[in-house]
Amino acid sequence: MGAAWGIAPSTAAVQGYLLAHGGPVTDAELQQALGLSHRAIRVALASCEEWGIVQRADEPRRSGRRGPAGRAWIALDDHSEWFRRVIEGRKEREGDPVIAILEECLADVRDIDSSEEAERLQQRLESLLVFVRQFDHALAAVLLADTATLRKLLTVLAAQDERDIEHLLETLSAVPEEDLSRAVAGVSRLSADGLQRLLRLASHPAISRLLSGGGAA
Repeated sequence: MGAAWGIAPSTAAVQGYLLAHGGPVTDAELQQALGLSHRAIRVALASCEEWGIVQRADEPRRSGRRGPAGRAWIALDDHSEWFRRVIEGRKEREGDPVIAILEECLADVRDIDSSEEAERLQQRLESLLVFVRQFDHALAAVLLADTATLRKLLTVLAAQDERDIEHLLETLSAVPEEDLSRAVAGVSRLSADGLQRLLRLASHPAISRLLSGGGAA
């Protein structure tokens, strides 16, 4: 998995071992278990700590009969929070810089003497920049959710039948963007109680048949 995500092998090994072990685990125990050098373990732990997916245990731990107790580590085992922190880290390290680079490239192209080739390049860059901004905004929306909300959304999505999800996506694709935007804005202004009442109303058999085009009861 680490190789597929472009993560250093030692960092992936340390994260994976801590996640499987549960911890706390000392530097020396990691070095012995994984066969990595002391420096490789320290670099990997620093990287994992920077991403917020590994943290120090509250108390140091003795891994042998001699010597002082060493620092110990545990993995972040809340998978929803792990997902959120990885998304946040990748957005900061990859998404945001890409937008800045594309904006700079687009500005350089606009300074070029007008030509058909330059105009085509400008159009391609503008289209790419629009997509990257949209994708970055979608990631930002995920980060706005706290861990409990994110976990709830993932749980609800996982409980849906694939055919229902496919039908929902097909329905959404047929609705104009302006109508969807107004609907989302309207729902966002509802209270939790108001949204629950709306959902109960929409799930009523007669209302459900009417909204699905089946006519009134």
